[in-house]
Amino acid sequence: MTIAIKPLEAALEHAGIAWHHLEPMADTGLAHDHVWLRDDGVDDRVIRLPKPGRLDSTPEARLAHQAACYRRAAESGHAPHLHAVLPPDDHLPQGGLVVDAVLGRPAALPDDLPRIAAALAALHNLALPAPEHRPPLPAPANPWRALYREIAEQSLFVDTAQLPDAVSRRIHRAFKALPTKLYYATPCLISLAAHPSNFLIDERGRALFLNLDSCRYGLAGFDLAHASLATSTPWDTASYAVLTPEDVADFYQRWQRKMSATQGENIPSVETLLACRRAMWLRSLTWCAKWRTQRLQARGSPHDPAQGEDVRDRVEHYLSLPAIDAAENELAYLDDVLY
Repeated sequence: MTIAIKPLEAALEHAGIAWHHLEPMADTGLAHDHVWLRDDGVDDRVIRLPKPGRLDSTPEARLAHQAACYRRAAESGHAPHLHAVLPPDDHLPQGGLVVDAVLGRPAALPDDLPRIAAALAALHNLALPAPEHRPPLPAPANPWRALYREIAEQSLFVDTAQLPDAVSRRIHRAFKALPTKLYYATPCLISLAAHPSNFLIDERGRALFLNLDSCRYGLAGFDLAHASLATSTPWDTASYAVLTPEDVADFYQRWQRKMSATQGENIPSVETLLACRRAMWLRSLTWCAKWRTQRLQARGSPHDPAQGEDVRDRVEHYLSLPAIDAAENELAYLDDVLY
């Protein structure tokens, strides 16, 4: 997408934001364009320009949600500070956010897992606002039930994805093993996009969140799973890693220690954390089944080269018996070693 600089300059001037140079950044995301804002004597900032979004939400609502994500996550000390909101208008129809530029390197796993654990603990440790103050961020009354319903809806695609019978049976069996209710699960602010590629490591060694558009009030275990599952860590080539069960256990234990330092014993139980991990794994597997079904319906073959070789290869691997065995064995290991 070509970024129109003149309308952006007018929006910045109207917002009273000075700049020396505007530099469009490489278009690497599906949801945003980015422009580097340089100003003499001031730390660099980045303008996030949303691309047209879902039809069930207005640009104003999407921008308000994104702004709230940045304001609240910044309190953790591991997220860019929000400087200004550029409201939607005729020249900038989706509006935009001006945030700190994040300077650093991509997270490298497993070495940076302790830094990611610290960033997540800082986010999860933030005080939980009263229910009336949680909007515009999503705050389901029962985060576990909301995720359970999502998995149940996606699981319908397991039987239409033309998977081997043994694979379909294993996925259905794992879903049946999920509890329909999760007790003693207190919500907190979560990223729900804690994929390792969504972190940069700054010069101080901190892991900083990059993509905060999915923040909501949910269960901390969802973030821990997303950051370390085998369906997450190999997805992006910039942060590709295959973690051992020992790596994952150390990651969870570091997060537990960070949380316990401020929350004492009032942190999620191992049972809750592992239920969240199994649920997030099944969320990924059933999404893969949905992806495979839709591609079969669109092209008639899961091996059609037009489907995107990288995504197809990952989907086929995650839906294989060896990958399912590895995930189940890892869960059993974590159940044995976590405290």
